[in-house]
Amino acid sequence: MDAATGAGTGPATELSGRTTSDDAVARPGVWPGVLYDDITPARRFLTGVLGFTEALIVPDGDDRDRVVHGELRWPEGGGVMIGSRRPEAHDGAGAAQQAPQWIYVVTTDPDAVYERALAAGAVVAQEPHDTDYGSRNVAIADPEGTVWVFGTYPGT
Repeated sequence: MDAATGAGTGPATELSGRTTSDDAVARPGVWPGVLYDDITPARRFLTGVLGFTEALIVPDGDDRDRVVHGELRWPEGGGVMIGSRRPEAHDGAGAAQQAPQWIYVVTTDPDAVYERALAAGAVVAQEPHDTDYGSRNVAIADPEGTVWVFGTYPGT
């Protein structure tokens, strides 16, 4: 771990179809999410050119060239989620499949965010629900259509 930033510096490793960082990292509370039609060149660019490191890559069991959930770390701190665009839900952000990006915000109470959004007349892109990876999520669209997913999953 880099002492100045709290970011992991070790290489990612693959274990049972999942790639995860060897060392601990500071967990960001806001995760921008970017979906790609072709994730392979995107991963190469983000890591090989821009300098992100892969912390977690979960390939699609049926198609190993697709990613159902990925987390990249920035060496100076923070992270971004990536994934393959697909018609089914993406980690609680199914409504985000039509947008080029979405933003994930870690919260202890996504239901409270949902209630505030409803009271304000906001567009609920996805009702509160529990995911298969242990998070409670809700997706809210802002006035410009960007999807904000609020969930309890803090990242790896």
